Amino acid sequence: MPEVTKLAYYLHRYTTVLVEAIKRIAAQEPTEDVEEEDTVEQEFIVEQLLHIAQTLDYSDEVGRRKMFALLRQSLSIPDLPEEVTKLTIEALRGICAADAAGEREFCSIVLEAVADVHDTIMDEPSSEDADESFHSAKSEVSDEGTAGGSRKKSETPEQDDQEKAVREIMVNMKCLHIVQCMLENVEGNLQQNAHLVAMLNNLVVPAVRSHEAPVRERGLLCLGLCSLLDKSLAEENLTLFMHFFSKGHSALQITALQILTDILNQHGAHLLDTNPNLLKVYLKALKSGSKSPDVQAAATVAVSKLMLGRVIADSSTAIDDLLKTLIVLYFDPSTAHNQGVRQTLSYFLPSKREPGRMRKVALDAMHKLFEIQETMDDDGEAEFEMVGLGTIGAHLVDWTDPRKCYIPGNQLTLGDEGAKKAVNGDVHLYFARDLLERLDSGISREEKKTIAPLLAKLHISPASTESLIRELYDEVSAAIEEKLIGDATGRNALFKIHVSLGKIVNSLVEKAPVASGRKSSVTPSVADEEKTVMAIEGDAEVESEKTELVKVEEEDSEGTVVADVDAKATRDSLVESLLEDSDVEMTG
Repeated sequence: MPEVTKLAYYLHRYTTVLVEAIKRIAAQEPTEDVEEEDTVEQEFIVEQLLHIAQTLDYSDEVGRRKMFALLRQSLSIPDLPEEVTKLTIEALRGICAADAAGEREFCSIVLEAVADVHDTIMDEPSSEDADESFHSAKSEVSDEGTAGGSRKKSETPEQDDQEKAVREIMVNMKCLHIVQCMLENVEGNLQQNAHLVAMLNNLVVPAVRSHEAPVRERGLLCLGLCSLLDKSLAEENLTLFMHFFSKGHSALQITALQILTDILNQHGAHLLDTNPNLLKVYLKALKSGSKSPDVQAAATVAVSKLMLGRVIADSSTAIDDLLKTLIVLYFDPSTAHNQGVRQTLSYFLPSKREPGRMRKVALDAMHKLFEIQETMDDDGEAEFEMVGLGTIGAHLVDWTDPRKCYIPGNQLTLGDEGAKKAVNGDVHLYFARDLLERLDSGISREEKKTIAPLLAKLHISPASTESLIRELYDEVSAAIEEKLIGDATGRNALFKIHVSLGKIVNSLVEKAPVASGRKSSVTPSVADEEKTVMAIEGDAEVESEKTELVKVEEEDSEGTVVADVDAKATRDSLVESLLEDSDVEMTG
């Protein structure tokens, strides 16, 4: 690696070549593509030299001063490409001290360069307002446009005004880009840095109020970066960012979503208390797939980040709606072409960070997907086929499996199957109660067939809350007596969970003898249940159903219940793991 002074010489040399080439191209259209390709090559060389500059040791004071002066001079060049400008600012920040004083020095140097760029581009021989602040640039151009006839005679005033407008936009865009790069390298409090406060008032706020769309959008981005440095500024401008989302085009909506997400990550979810409509912005963005797939993908990333980071973790209905919408989007055929959405959700949904919330919205999501499937069947034609509801249910059960979810206090070692079986399984017990309530809520027969088999896939753990186990056992027993489920597969699942719960309840009774001194067998024996099954009506279809029911109730020599609930379905590794009855611990 070259020493700092030598690298500064190389950097100065190639930067000069680059700027001269850019000016030649801007002055006249190149007749061949060779010169333009040469400019791209020169820009690449300068970028690599700046990357090297960020890795050097600046304990050499002579080299440090040389590099500092060169970077400061380069930053004032208005024709410098944006990527080179960004790397120049990053290198300059590395040279400045890391403390608050160094940060203030860094901001001061960069804002001086902003002023130089403004004066260089806006400089005109007849200009009398070269020292005016940035926010007066627009009024200055307007005044010149109306009263400029006394200063210089223009044969084409319309053309002159157009040139001034373009020049003004160039000023604003270049200055705002430098400010944006500076804010990305600042961490201190905005109110404690006078340079940042002045920049906010004189550059950023007027840009947000500009009538020129490119200037306004870049000003919005800078305002968002400022909001990350000051909590009160973020609170004041949340409504503004939401307004830009509702009224802006797709690119502006994505910028607004990213700003809102960063603010929530930086300052906390308590901002939602004063702005309850903020979550509606995310919900609207998630549902904008057909109109703006890019906005939908950006919203999916944003909501996933907020939930994974537990920034939004309360039990509000709005947050439940967001999670339900994400589940539906993952399986909805309409998002099959939107790989940004699918890839994000394929990481987020199996993360299993919030099994309780997932359990609360799972059945509502399945109901929505059931309706989507029915609509597709009615239409007859669909670009993409939908995953079977049985597979969707298996995914939902897996995402709420207490043995695989992150639950504080359940720190399992890899391969410790005994500990996994003994993990608290309340979340699946609540899931079973939700299933029974949904089955008893008057839903269609077809929908019952899709959700009833999920009962057989739930993990029934003896380490769950005892009162909850007993309550669920009573509810399952009542469901069997009332013949809540009519199809054979569903009844198989109901009998399976009944046997699993009954064995656990029996073991609890044996540990706590009854007052009479005799042990009470709460669960009917497997043989009794087999007899009950065989007493079902005797037509051919019912006989085949009885055979399936008997398979569920049989025990092998080791006391493990064997389930053959759906022999026709092709089981992938996920479904096989859900149907393994070896995970159900039978005691007693």
